[in-house]
Amino acid sequence: MCGITGYVGDGDALAPVLDGLRNLEYRGYDSAGIALVDGGAPSVYKTSGEVDALVAAAPDESEANCAIGHTRWSTHGPPTDTNAHPHTDCTEKIAVVHNGIIENYETLQADLDDHTFTSETDTEVIPHLLEERRAAGDAHVEAVQAVTDRLDGSYAFCVVFEDFEGIIAVRHDSPLVVGHGETGAYVASDVTGFLDRTRQVSYLEDNDIAVLDGDVTVYRDGERIDPAIETIEWEADAAEKGGYEHYMRKEIHEQPQSLRQTIAGRLDVDGGDVDLDVSLSEEQLQSLDEIEFVACGTSYYAGLYAARLFETLADVRASVTIASEYDFGGGRDPWRTLTVAVTQSGETADTLSAIRAAKQAGAQTLAVTNTLGSTVTREVDDSVFIRAGPEIGVAATKTFASQVATLALLAVYVGRRRNALRAGRASTLLENLRALPGAVQQVLDNEPVVEELADTYADSEAFFFIGRELAYPVALEGALKLKEISYDHAEGFAAGELKHGPLALVTEETPVLASLTDGSRAEKTHSNVKEVQARGAPVIAAASADGDGTRPAVDEQLPVPNIGLVEPLAANVYWQLFAYHVAANKGRPIDKPRNLAKSVTVE
Repeated sequence: MCGITGYVGDGDALAPVLDGLRNLEYRGYDSAGIALVDGGAPSVYKTSGEVDALVAAAPDESEANCAIGHTRWSTHGPPTDTNAHPHTDCTEKIAVVHNGIIENYETLQADLDDHTFTSETDTEVIPHLLEERRAAGDAHVEAVQAVTDRLDGSYAFCVVFEDFEGIIAVRHDSPLVVGHGETGAYVASDVTGFLDRTRQVSYLEDNDIAVLDGDVTVYRDGERIDPAIETIEWEADAAEKGGYEHYMRKEIHEQPQSLRQTIAGRLDVDGGDVDLDVSLSEEQLQSLDEIEFVACGTSYYAGLYAARLFETLADVRASVTIASEYDFGGGRDPWRTLTVAVTQSGETADTLSAIRAAKQAGAQTLAVTNTLGSTVTREVDDSVFIRAGPEIGVAATKTFASQVATLALLAVYVGRRRNALRAGRASTLLENLRALPGAVQQVLDNEPVVEELADTYADSEAFFFIGRELAYPVALEGALKLKEISYDHAEGFAAGELKHGPLALVTEETPVLASLTDGSRAEKTHSNVKEVQARGAPVIAAASADGDGTRPAVDEQLPVPNIGLVEPLAANVYWQLFAYHVAANKGRPIDKPRNLAKSVTVE
């Protein structure tokens, strides 16, 4: 959600910042802008629309060796040229780009009644506040600190001044990372903004102020520190399309490899156990009354899948709460509660708020995430990484599979230490997890069949996904993928709920996509398939390859390899492919669906 990028150093700053904006397009945006500094007041270029429109508006070349750029996802004010970032003060000597929300901007704006505001954004208060501090005699860093102290909300911003050769960056509950290059320094919302230029990074912590003037200086709690430098292990080309038309399709096809990375070195199939580097004590695990998962969107559905696994394998009550609805209550005992944040980016604002509430109540906290150095990993007691590699497509695909696989490993880990899971049963599940990458590949090999189905049904009125038990979250996730990228109406239902209302929507023009796999009580769902067929709905079924022979005839049956409790996860790949090809048939912007963002850093 929004993207910041910047560069200061030797040579042209225009090219690396424009490249950085292109690299950050996957985060979702509706306008873009850049400020160039070349020994005078910042030169600002900005426009609604895509980065290509900004490139057309900006100069072809520049002598500036300092620049900041931004892709905006609208919150305050529509996507217009005027509301696009950067924003400037009255003198146009200060330019700011900003992610997040300034919650008290109206109060601050009222205090600036002698200033002229030209946009509808909350961001614009920042350069005007800086203008006042500079006029009062504050040095540049002092001015930024003074202004930051007045801001409420979740934000990150970068500022350039006419009379300062560099960038000052601030992080507060919204991610910023600094890159250390051979010729200068970079700043971005995430490492993909500059990964093609350097892999040496420093992650800013909350309330850090970073000064980039070729070198990098970080101020933390008012003290100058030397930031820790980490090396990003994955290469820049991992975040490129690699010959695919869209990142989403590439990442769907990367799932066998990402799953192998997820389970690598963690399985002890013969011993019926897993090796996870977590510090949860056996005393804590034995005393657990509840494991509660907090998450949003696709991660929430991964949590639903995990909750059933934990109750089945670890003999512990499991609950799942949408993070924005979370409150630690209900008489829970903090010592007997483990709160697990599931978040791909590790920066999701609602999930961070939920985990903070759990910590404040005294609960043990754990993160399941894809992102080293993310905010959530610094705030929880422990973390488990899904190791899926970079995911650029807004619609999550490979990270969902790796989240569920990682949570399944965690369920085995907890179940074994609670003496609730026998080694033999654990070995069976671990063997199924080991077979999962190959099973997903078999599903991917059936893509031509799915593409043909997508072309056949692309113009349907609506799509309904059904499943039971472990296939219910897969139904929800399948519907989410389709609506995200095709803009068609799609809903996921627990199959038994059809007759409690949704059946009224079923017609000949509403295909039903059913999961009939192990772990989904397929024999019960058979009757629901017959219900929709009686109303004329076509049925596409993802079904276990060794079906019992009693399943109803359907319009298309897609075979799922026999891998036990993770079969629904393999079936989900069919629904990902179906969503992709329906959207492709309609010519949708698959990697940049309207109104959506990859990393949702506002509440």
